[in-house]
Amino acid sequence: MSHGPTDSSASPALPRRATPADAEELIRLRQVMLDSYLGANPDMSWQPASITSLRSRLDDPDGTLAAYVVDAVDRPRALAACAIGIIDHRLGSPGNPGGLNGYVFSVATDPDMRRRGYSRACMEGLLGWFRERGVVHIDLHASKEGGPLYAALGFVATPDPSMRLTL
Repeated sequence: MSHGPTDSSASPALPRRATPADAEELIRLRQVMLDSYLGANPDMSWQPASITSLRSRLDDPDGTLAAYVVDAVDRPRALAACAIGIIDHRLGSPGNPGGLNGYVFSVATDPDMRRRGYSRACMEGLLGWFRERGVVHIDLHASKEGGPLYAALGFVATPDPSMRLTL
């Protein structure tokens, strides 16, 4: 599995599985991702509860959530990039008898750390985690900027439109 950089000045990305100590940085990167496609939002009131929840879920090594990260080499305890995924157990189907489905979200790279292969490295780590658990279908919503990376990893557009109800 290659984690090579996309430019000649970058060093190879070394992804690792996130720990509860990474929760605050993971939420910071989630805000970076949200700002990139929704625009900057000064409301940070959601973050403390999300940090607490994420710490708890990352503390369970056999749980249904995992995050893969690349550390920021020049900033202690900071992350350069991340990818988070969950496993959902649904009823089986012809293409997925076990009913395990993966969902990728919060793939983010700090703006000053982009174009170095970090998101790819995080995604490859996360996809390995899904494979180890027997997940055969993995979904995500791609931004315009992220689409080429996901296509290169084998993701394809589906005809199944997404809809949402907010209660």
